[in-house]
Amino acid sequence: MTYFFYKNKQLHAETTPLAVIAEKFGTPCYVYSKAALVFSFNSFSDAFKKREHLICYAVKANSNLAILNLFAGLGSGFDIVSGGELARVMAARGDSRKVVFSGVGKRVDEMRAALEANILCFNVESESELLRLNEVAGKIGKKAPFGLRINPDVDPRTHPYIATGLKENKFGVDYADALAMYRMAKSLPHLQATAIGCHIGSQLTEVAPFIDALDRILVLLDKLEKAGIAISHIDIGGGLGIRYHDESPPNVSEYASALLAKLGKRQQRILLEPGRALVGQAGVLLTRVEYLKHNRGNNFAIVDAAMNDLQRPALYGAYHDILPINQLSRTRRTYEIAGPVCESADFIGRGRKLGLAEGDLLAILSTGAYGMSMSSNYNSRPRAAEVMVDDDKAILIRRRETVDQLSSGETLLS
Repeated sequence: MTYFFYKNKQLHAETTPLAVIAEKFGTPCYVYSKAALVFSFNSFSDAFKKREHLICYAVKANSNLAILNLFAGLGSGFDIVSGGELARVMAARGDSRKVVFSGVGKRVDEMRAALEANILCFNVESESELLRLNEVAGKIGKKAPFGLRINPDVDPRTHPYIATGLKENKFGVDYADALAMYRMAKSLPHLQATAIGCHIGSQLTEVAPFIDALDRILVLLDKLEKAGIAISHIDIGGGLGIRYHDESPPNVSEYASALLAKLGKRQQRILLEPGRALVGQAGVLLTRVEYLKHNRGNNFAIVDAAMNDLQRPALYGAYHDILPINQLSRTRRTYEIAGPVCESADFIGRGRKLGLAEGDLLAILSTGAYGMSMSSNYNSRPRAAEVMVDDDKAILIRRRETVDQLSSGETLLS
């Protein structure tokens, strides 16, 4: 189901023309469809409704407070990877008792803040972290609920930069070491094992890797039960992919059916950590063509969005569909869509056939995930505005940064 479509040859978000948003809020500008976000969340909720579950939205995908608040209102939990993300969840009125804290480098102050907020669970990723968590919990008189994030050494068949479940990756506890670590934790007074889980990567377009990983987790779960270690929830992570170009990822119901069939009659609650699958296709990035330029047979469209606004094409070679805001009858050429940042990698799209003129508006599709959340101020460029569309209303949910704000924390030497 799409919430971005042409009507009267103008691209709309729900019932709002994107050209109107660009005129009002400027470019570059991220635009999200509220209806698309709600639909995606409800798709997961409905697909897993046959058993007790908790959807923990992966905050790293898009951490805007309005989006977090929207999901909190739908009953979402949250998967966080930093103290800053915990603070965002709390500011967005999320329920800390539905928060799981993942990540390989949790600091002492972050652990303390999460313990004081009474989060649901720490996803522990090393023996050293386990020992530190016990120590921090003891100092404040708490017992820390935890699960080990297992590295099952399963190939997720995705880009190597977003694969997280292979033995060469930094994430998780080696499968062979996990049982011994759970046993060790039983002797530590300020820890309580409540979970087991894994997360093997992002933008997965097949069900098989999820099932392979879950198979290994369930074997380990049986061993834990025999050792008298009671586990109350299984965290099956996130990573379900979306369509950017020509991918054919399984839909949510296919994904859920395969996982639920594998889980069978086990009684543990299921936790999921979707990020991209909830927000990816709910957002577009608006940009304006500044210059058309022709060099030795290459046609360049220089736009006002750049790799600091959207890193994925430069970082991963990622593909995003690019559409004109207005459908006009023009001769089409093959363009390299490039930004103004002083890096040769600063491309938004390569080899795109478009009929363009300077001043045209373009929409870069499927940028709701890992767009704004990965943006930077490189080249002293203020970060983009963010807008939420609700039917015919366009609500500014993040003001565009100013150049003055970029240096507000800096001082002169004299």
